[in-house]
Amino acid sequence: MNYRELGRTGWKVSEVSFGAWAIGGSWGKVDDKDSIKALHKAVEMGVNFFDTADVYGDGRSERLLAKLRKEYKDKIHIATKAGRRLDPHTAEGYNRQNLTSFVERSLKNLDTDSIDLLQLHCPPTQVYYMPEVFDILDDLVKEGKIKYYGVSVEKVEEGIKAIEYPNVQSVQIIYNMFRQRPAELFFELAKKKKVGILARVPLASGLLTGKMKPDTKFEPDDHRAFNRHGESFDKGETFAGIDYEVGLKAVEELKSICPSGMTMAQFALRWILMNDTVTCAIPGAKNEKQAQDNFSAGDFPPLPDEIMSKVKEIYEKYIYNYVHHRW
Repeated sequence: MNYRELGRTGWKVSEVSFGAWAIGGSWGKVDDKDSIKALHKAVEMGVNFFDTADVYGDGRSERLLAKLRKEYKDKIHIATKAGRRLDPHTAEGYNRQNLTSFVERSLKNLDTDSIDLLQLHCPPTQVYYMPEVFDILDDLVKEGKIKYYGVSVEKVEEGIKAIEYPNVQSVQIIYNMFRQRPAELFFELAKKKKVGILARVPLASGLLTGKMKPDTKFEPDDHRAFNRHGESFDKGETFAGIDYEVGLKAVEELKSICPSGMTMAQFALRWILMNDTVTCAIPGAKNEKQAQDNFSAGDFPPLPDEIMSKVKEIYEKYIYNYVHHRW
């Protein structure tokens, strides 16, 4: 495992880290015993950074990570997110009382005195124009309830605005073979300010694993069944916002250029790591096999220029018009 600096925290985190959405919920059936095995496998492979949120299974993944922390207390960093518990999810809800209560709930779930990294969880765009919200986060740092803070964003523009606040340490943004826009301008701005980049939805909700087919069935509680058109949250969270059938066509072409000896998931993750501004990609893993596959992606040599160019061509052919200026 290779490690990269996360913002100005002084931490060096695994370049492929663990995204805990799938072991919390909204991804179909998941077994906590399998989840714990996947988490242990990740640590064995050198993963030292885990990303979760208070709404993943209503705290389920936070509690699983609390168990992991007991075994590897000084070896791992756990980031969580706050804000999506608001109902309705409005900018006004990002106030001192709510944010403090969300943080205190996560502290309990994670069984810790201080959260390593707290991220605002894809708040409404207006929140990024409310300095008082970031003042509250500064106060939570002073109180010792959180060590550092960052944001998780839907849009490039939100990321650009967020890094104007001096104590934002990280921006979590969708970046993968199907969502290439962040690399055009935003990454360079983040690099100049020494802000960490967490590449979320790195496998486009599994599309980029190459395992899905036109007739693949998803369980009713899987967001890939109920959120394809943004019915429950931003459409971009599911299959990176791509029409499913269009995505399958693009994946078939990507398969034809996947280097020998790599799975499609490893290819997709290695592509992300080619950008040195990215701190880490955060794929999920529901079992040991997925963990073994995903967290070995950084072991492969850099992708040749020819393949990187082909990926860009496929993106421009199939994907660009669907997503590029939307997010």
